[in-house]
Amino acid sequence: MPDGVGVKILTSDDIFIEINGKRVAGVESYSTRYSNDVKMVDAFGQSTPIGFTLGSKKHTVDLSRVYLEDTAINDGIDFYSLANFAWNLVIIKGGKRTVYSKCIISDIAEDGTLKDKVAEKITVVALDRKVE
Repeated sequence: MPDGVGVKILTSDDIFIEINGKRVAGVESYSTRYSNDVKMVDAFGQSTPIGFTLGSKKHTVDLSRVYLEDTAINDGIDFYSLANFAWNLVIIKGGKRTVYSKCIISDIAEDGTLKDKVAEKITVVALDRKVE
């Protein structure tokens, strides 16, 4: 590789949970899924569908090794309280900021030791996704 050229590795500084513009948790890794509820439209007497209708859209993001910031812990925020209201998930990749907004936690899988503030896996459902 030429000097000054390198590979940018995502860090927990690049993936985080944000509430009211304030970072409350970092994330070590993620994977995303997008689904669109598509319905086929059949016509009487036709052997193949004649079209389709679009249904609801859903963004699902699986987060691994999620940890709360000390300031969030001091504010009384925990992963289970994040399951009860909408917030944003921000991923900064390639200089672009992808914001999953109106998020809610649908699943938490937690492993850890006493007083550990890390949740192993959290599944998030977002209503919207926007690249800024």
